[in-house]
Amino acid sequence: MPINSDFPAPQRIKLNGITLEVFEAGSHNRGNPIVLCHGWPELAYSWRAQIPALVAAGYHVLAPNQRGFGASSRPADVTDYDITRLTGDLAALLEHFGYEAATFVGHDWGANVVWSMALLHPERVVRLINLALPYQTRTPTPWIEFIEALFGADHYFVHFNRQFGVADAILDQNADQFLRNLFRKNLTMNPPEPGMMMINLARAETPLGDPLMSAEDLEFFVSAFKASGFTPGINWYRNMDRNWHILAEIDPVIRHPALMIYGLQDPIPPSENLSEFVPNVAIRSLDCGHWIQQERPEETTQVMLEWLKAQDHAG
Repeated sequence: MPINSDFPAPQRIKLNGITLEVFEAGSHNRGNPIVLCHGWPELAYSWRAQIPALVAAGYHVLAPNQRGFGASSRPADVTDYDITRLTGDLAALLEHFGYEAATFVGHDWGANVVWSMALLHPERVVRLINLALPYQTRTPTPWIEFIEALFGADHYFVHFNRQFGVADAILDQNADQFLRNLFRKNLTMNPPEPGMMMINLARAETPLGDPLMSAEDLEFFVSAFKASGFTPGINWYRNMDRNWHILAEIDPVIRHPALMIYGLQDPIPPSENLSEFVPNVAIRSLDCGHWIQQERPEETTQVMLEWLKAQDHAG
């Protein structure tokens, strides 16, 4: 169980052909739903600092461990993790709770799912907040081919797809060390070292920077991934080219009100054309790395709540 006493107890909900582990808070605020979508390799627990504040602000919070994570279903087929299914899970989650639409919040891969939710299920999205990963416009060639041409075969997106199962096994064998080395802050912005980044992190004996979270919180993540393994989450990456084809005929412009929160020390660069494809976007930046809502929990929550309040007044 999470050590954070404010974190809600899990529910296991059958929907969209699978079972999702969902953490619900603020049911007394029914009618004002907000869905929090974690990234990789994370869990709904990544939102532990935001959930109580969102409830206090009047929101009915739904934070799922998305398919492949935690105690949610982990289908065996790679294609069971494509963007149609990931967004379909969120649409079905709203249906389960009797909602037509909600505010969606995403970080990292969760942000990609939320951007895609606005494309594939626009009627389900009232507004959206994304952290770390800006909207990714569709590339001229399928994603993995494009990234390989740009960054080479050692880029972890490419490696996950071209060397199936290799990284999975190394991460599974070194879950403690990998997550300890990954969840860091105050890192020096250096060029990446040779080799596949995630494998390097799994094998590195000495972590860089400072710990992102307490030892107890880190152990919660480690225990969860020791139980689930890393393959289901990595399978999200193995659908990137499939997703490229799925989105081929979709209008790429997102017209919903949106907030994009960047970390100034995040190696993921800001988008140069975000407002072109998300014309109603507001942009905020915090002095932190990639794990924004965990590294700067109070500031992240404040930025989210201020923007949501402004949207309510505008509406």
